Amino acid sequence: MNNPLLLQHRRLFLRGLDVQARIGIHDFEQLAPQRLLIDIDLYVSLQDTQAQHDQLDEVVDYDFVRQVVHQRLALGHIGLQETLCDDIMAALMAHPGVMAAQVSTRKPDVYPDCEAVGVEIFRAKPGVL
Repeated sequence: MNNPLLLQHRRLFLRGLDVQARIGIHDFEQLAPQRLLIDIDLYVSLQDTQAQHDQLDEVVDYDFVRQVVHQRLALGHIGLQETLCDDIMAALMAHPGVMAAQVSTRKPDVYPDCEAVGVEIFRAKPGVL
């Protein structure tokens, strides 16, 4: 509980968004989409997301998060998971209600001897931490 993000912000999360993505630099990865799992944490101001009237427009909507991911994937092939994470992060951080975010992507079917390979990033707007 020492983390300022936990004390002053509400954390919204999306776990295990399971998508088919055209991603990868290897020849076999460019032939067909592959399974990708995405986890996203958003930190929004606790003060600014007190739903006084129990209405969706008072909070950051989960649909926004899913739309960001699906819109990026619809743009076409992505070489690296790092690029995808960066692109998703940029779109999330452009939302005025998002103060910080964490994005991770993982490919669960790359190697038979491990659960997944992936990338994770965290960013916060200036002055949040």
